[in-house]
Amino acid sequence: MINKKSRNEMRQKRQLRIRKTLVGTALRPRLNVFRSNKHIYAQLIDDVNGVTLVSASSLEETIEAKDAGNLKGAMLVGKIIAERATEKSIKKVIFDRAGYLYHGRVKALAEAARDAGLEF
Repeated sequence: MINKKSRNEMRQKRQLRIRKTLVGTALRPRLNVFRSNKHIYAQLIDDVNGVTLVSASSLEETIEAKDAGNLKGAMLVGKIIAERATEKSIKKVIFDRAGYLYHGRVKALAEAARDAGLEF
């Protein structure tokens, strides 16, 4: 009998494979994205020191509950994370899609962050 791995298990394997080469530093942190069914989260991580520099999610009060899990919510999270990064004088980041396809909400978050001033 063939045991098929779940989508999340396959995504985590892709994530570990990618994470070998992506390392965030204080000058160029890693923009990590996590996507659940209802929400989307983003954070800037300094892997050298093991510190989260900036974070944003669709659970914040500025984002309405009806927009939390769709493209509009992802765009708002991308805009918020870029604004918070520029406040801490961070302009260049490394984008870590965490094994997700660059499509849909992940793509919307990335493009909104680029439009708001982040470079990656």
